[in-house]
Amino acid sequence: MSGIEKFDAVDLIKAKRDAGELSTDEIRWLVDAYVRGVVADEQMSAMTMAILIRGMNRRETNDLTAAMVASGERLDFSGLSWPTADKHSTGGVGDKITLPLAPLVASFGVAVPQLSGRGLGHTGGTLDKFESIPGWRANLTNAEMHAQLEKVGAVVCAAGTGLAPADRKLYALRDTTGTVEAIPLIASSIMSKKLAEGTGVLVLDVKFGNGAFMSTLERARELAEVLVGIGTDSGVKTRAVLSNMNTPLGLAIGNANEVRESVEVLAGGGPSDVVDLTVTLAEHMLELAGVTGVDVRANLSNGKAMDVWRAMVSAQGGDPDGALPVASETHVVTADRDGVITHMDALPFGIGAWRMGAGRARKEDLVVHAAGIDLHVKPGDRVKAGDPVFTLSANDSARFERALEAVDGAWGIGDTVVDHGPLIAGIIGA
Repeated sequence: MSGIEKFDAVDLIKAKRDAGELSTDEIRWLVDAYVRGVVADEQMSAMTMAILIRGMNRRETNDLTAAMVASGERLDFSGLSWPTADKHSTGGVGDKITLPLAPLVASFGVAVPQLSGRGLGHTGGTLDKFESIPGWRANLTNAEMHAQLEKVGAVVCAAGTGLAPADRKLYALRDTTGTVEAIPLIASSIMSKKLAEGTGVLVLDVKFGNGAFMSTLERARELAEVLVGIGTDSGVKTRAVLSNMNTPLGLAIGNANEVRESVEVLAGGGPSDVVDLTVTLAEHMLELAGVTGVDVRANLSNGKAMDVWRAMVSAQGGDPDGALPVASETHVVTADRDGVITHMDALPFGIGAWRMGAGRARKEDLVVHAAGIDLHVKPGDRVKAGDPVFTLSANDSARFERALEAVDGAWGIGDTVVDHGPLIAGIIGA
């Protein structure tokens, strides 16, 4: 380390601890110095805790996001002959929306550059789902990504290490210091990556409920307003959809089985909640990108979205007709009485799928693509004693016991359904 630093980390920590406001220059220096190793992990830990307790105002949060964007490269899609629109979900159980959404939006002439990640814990990663497809590869160069966007209109691939490296460092720290819940840190983490991607339009699927990062609608709304504020202030047309994650989305939870369900949606079928959310997000992406007066749902049934899906999978080495992995062991849970399915809590079902190998506990763990849970009914459906309720799938039957423990009490049969409200609870942004 050489030279004299512009600020002192301890002074900034004390200022935020005492509810002070950090200047643009101070935030810029803090992020840069942390990436350079001048600010130590223990100092940044203290700062993240101060932010969790004291918060940040809109200008500070914007500055934090901008500093994280500036820590790495920025992609530029202005040379494409297509307008671009991107989507980000805060994650949930059975959330496979990116798979049908990207080709659906592209089928209307708006390119979708979807830089995605792998799952950790009970929320599945989009790349893990795609990697169920034989031959499909996640890692593309920037040149390959641009070429595919120009030719096909949609790409789902791994985010390069050059995008917002400050976020990667800070994210790992937050995970180990009990500061994951701080809204300014969540928002700057999400938006720094999305702004670095360089898209012109961004629609956010901010989920709430027992299977979501934000358990209450109020917290989800607060996060959505901050996210939309950052995007708008950065010159990106941004809108957020508040969606319900108290019940798993669709009928499939896992990787290969979620790909199967996504293909059903692209073929004009699939569960109504997956279709409705896909169409809603597509409509907002298209509207912000300047495409209006179109029948979005029509391109799911007329084959146009499916054509883009096949092209985007093939472009990344995947076989759209290839056999998806199937688990060697299954266990069917049946109804013990007649009645109505009262509830199916998303989080326990997500944990159950994870315990069978559909997710990972550590980044280096391998995912079992065939593992998961297939629901045969959803809340409100009537069942008779002996009817299948859900099927567990794994390559090791010893995993079933712990998966069943996870979902014990998370579903029920009775006379009345627990009302968790509508799938879409609100829209934030212009």
